[in-house]
Amino acid sequence: MNTKYKIGVFDDEERLISSIKTLQAQGCEIHEVYMPYPVFEVLHLLKRKTRLPVAAYFYGLVGALGVLAFLYYTSVISWPIVYGGKPLNSFPSFIIITIVLMIFIVTIASLASFSIVSKLYPGRKNVIFHEGATDDMFLIVLDRDAIGEEKYFDAGDIFIKEGAIEVTEKEPEPLTN
Repeated sequence: MNTKYKIGVFDDEERLISSIKTLQAQGCEIHEVYMPYPVFEVLHLLKRKTRLPVAAYFYGLVGALGVLAFLYYTSVISWPIVYGGKPLNSFPSFIIITIVLMIFIVTIASLASFSIVSKLYPGRKNVIFHEGATDDMFLIVLDRDAIGEEKYFDAGDIFIKEGAIEVTEKEPEPLTN
């Protein structure tokens, strides 16, 4: 990686939120924010939306229809067995297995979608910006190439003014095992 990042480290949630608001007012694009626990105001301020619930809905819909079609095909078309007065299309008996398999399909497909979008795969080189990134510190990471030189240098002053306990500039190194 040949790009440089400016990292503001905060120990307080309110200072983090105030710093994000100030940076956005200055027109700085925030590369990433690392937090030890979810702060939903930060997600709202960054205006990052996920389409994972919509994808999960369609995974469930396609999964339920696929399971119902498979069960109907196997018990009515492919191998119809009439015993004990059972009708050929015994739909109520399909409900439980359809619900269970739909939950399974949604879980596996959503996990796979999240992993693909997040680029999480075995053997991936992880990048650590700061040792306390998700332990007990809040981090704001700014990309020099994304915001420009002038705003990049002004961001350090904004971090200090907003109460950052540490401001660093570095090229991140991949985590080695």
